[in-house]
Amino acid sequence: MAMPKVTSSVVLAMVISLAMVSLVAGTAGTATFYTPPYTPSACHGFQNDGTLIAAASDVFWRGGGACDERYVVQCTGATNEGVPHPCTGRSVTVRIVDECPPGSCRGTIDLSQEAFAVIADPNAGKINIEYRQI
Repeated sequence: MAMPKVTSSVVLAMVISLAMVSLVAGTAGTATFYTPPYTPSACHGFQNDGTLIAAASDVFWRGGGACDERYVVQCTGATNEGVPHPCTGRSVTVRIVDECPPGSCRGTIDLSQEAFAVIADPNAGKINIEYRQI
């Protein structure tokens, strides 16, 4: 039985929309932040890489393979009750320039203090995030 033209168009539009959502959605994780000085870094030594930077946890460090990868990070919620609504509703693009030392990293990604402040209240300390590589 053939589908009417209107129905097949609606189904096609829904499939395309779902595919686009999956391309935009990121991976769930957590973020913390670190404070200056940001040098030396594991990727570039004493090179100044600006302030919208991050350190990768062992989740995606890959022995330095994450150096210079760029990620869009967005806060999705609190991890504690201290700051119940930490998110600003904005996203930030960061470049990986450092490694979060194994065993001391409390999140998936350790953002610079400035990058963290773009997406959340720094008083939260640790937040839930979605991130995706660009």
